[in-house]
Amino acid sequence: MAKLIQENDLNNSAVDDTQSPPLASKNASLLSDAGKRLEKALKHIDISEDAIARLRYPKATLSVHIPVRMDDGSLKVFAGYRVRYDDTRGPGKGGVRYHPGVNLDEVQSLAFWMTFKCALLDLPFGGAKGGITVNPKELSKSELERLSRGYVDAIAGFIGPNIDILAPDVYTNSTIMGWMMDQYSIINRQLVRGVVTGKPLTLGGSQGRNEATATGAFYVIEAILPKFDIKPEQTTVAVQGFGNAGAIIAELLFKAGYKVVAVSDSQGGIYAPQGLDIPSIRHHKAQSRRIKAVYCDDSVCSIVEHQNISNAELLALDVDILVPAALENQITAANASDIKAKFIFEVANGPIDSAADEILLAKGIKIFPDILVNAGGVTVSYFEWVQNRNGWYWELEEINQRLKTKMETEVEKTWAIAQKLEVDMRTAAYIHGLNRLGEALDAKGTRDYFKQ
Repeated sequence: MAKLIQENDLNNSAVDDTQSPPLASKNASLLSDAGKRLEKALKHIDISEDAIARLRYPKATLSVHIPVRMDDGSLKVFAGYRVRYDDTRGPGKGGVRYHPGVNLDEVQSLAFWMTFKCALLDLPFGGAKGGITVNPKELSKSELERLSRGYVDAIAGFIGPNIDILAPDVYTNSTIMGWMMDQYSIINRQLVRGVVTGKPLTLGGSQGRNEATATGAFYVIEAILPKFDIKPEQTTVAVQGFGNAGAIIAELLFKAGYKVVAVSDSQGGIYAPQGLDIPSIRHHKAQSRRIKAVYCDDSVCSIVEHQNISNAELLALDVDILVPAALENQITAANASDIKAKFIFEVANGPIDSAADEILLAKGIKIFPDILVNAGGVTVSYFEWVQNRNGWYWELEEINQRLKTKMETEVEKTWAIAQKLEVDMRTAAYIHGLNRLGEALDAKGTRDYFKQ
C-alpha cells in the first residue's frame, strides 16, 4: 500500500529553476515559504550551483495508507507520510507527528527545517520528518498502538538506524516511540534500538530527552539576553502552547526568575500581569487537562486573579519575550503588526511565515529562529542514538552539560555571523547551516571538478 512519490510527481516535472525559489514546489505553499528564508542566506555565501540543485527538492518521499481495526470492529484507513529531505551528512533524522492537519506539504517543510537544524548544530544527520493525518484524542490507547505499529509496518523499508531515525513530535510521546521501535525490531527479528529516539528509558531511551527541546531553548535564551544587558527578574514572558515543550520552557524560565505573565493551549490562555505560578498551573493541567491560573500548596489549589485570553491576544501582549511553542504559521502578515514583544524565541517549528518576518524585523523585533532555538530535541536524540550504538548510557548531568555546550557553541557562531554580515539571526542560522551542507555536498564533486 506504500507509494514512493517521485520528485516529478510533486512538482509537475515542469519547474523552471530560473524562476522558482530554491527548494520550492509550485504545489507546496509551506515548503515554498520555507525556501524564501534560504534565498536571503544565499546572497551572503559562495555555494556551488550543484549544492543548490541537490537541496532544491526532497531526496525521497513516501506516502502510505494504514488500515486500523477500531475497537468497535470497524476499519479505518489513515494517511501517513515520511520524507527524507537530505542525507548527505548522515542518516535522516526527524519526528513523527499525529495531527488532523498533517499533509505532505507540512511534512516536507518540517524535513527541510530538520536538514538545516542538524547542519547548524553540526550533528551527523540529514533532515527527515513523518506524520499521520489523525486526531489522536479520538482514538483509544489500543487504537493508537495499532496505528503506530501499522505505520512502522508500512514504512519499515524506508527507515533504519543508518538510514532514517524516528523521534517524537506533536501528539507523539515516548510510549508511541517504544511501540515503533518494538515493531521495527519484530519485523527485523532482532532488537534495533537505534531506529527510534525519544524512547522510554527502560527501552534504551536517554536521560533528558523528554525535556531536551525546552532545555535547549532555555540555554539559548540565557546565552542571548546578556548580549542585550537584560536581567531575568526584569523580563516578562508569554508562552503560546502549553504542551511538552511550552510547559517545560515556561517552568524553566519561571524558576530562573523570569516573570511568566501568560500561557495558552489550544483551548485559550490566561494572563496575569503580576506573573503566574507555572509549577502550579502544570500540576493543575496534569490533573484536569485544562489551564487555569492557580497557586497550589501541596494538593490544594486556589484560583488567582487573572484574565482569560485567546491565543491571538496572547501573541499581541506587550511583553519582553514571546515564545511561540505551538504549531506553524501562528504569526503571519495578517497579525504581525499586532506583535509588541521585543524578542521572539521560536520553540515551535515555523511559527512565523516569511512575510511576517519582514514586518517584525522592520519594527525592530529580534527573532531567534526555530532551527537554532528548538534544536535541543534533535541534539539529545543524537546523544541517545550514540548511547544505543555504544551500549553505554550517560547520567542526566552529563547529558545537560553536553547539550549546554553544544547550544552555546552554535549560538555564538551564529551570533558572530549575524554581526559580521549585518543580517538577522534567522538568516545567519541558515548561512551557518548552508555552509556546512554545501561543504558536504561539494565533497562528492561539483561541475568545476568534473570539467577539469
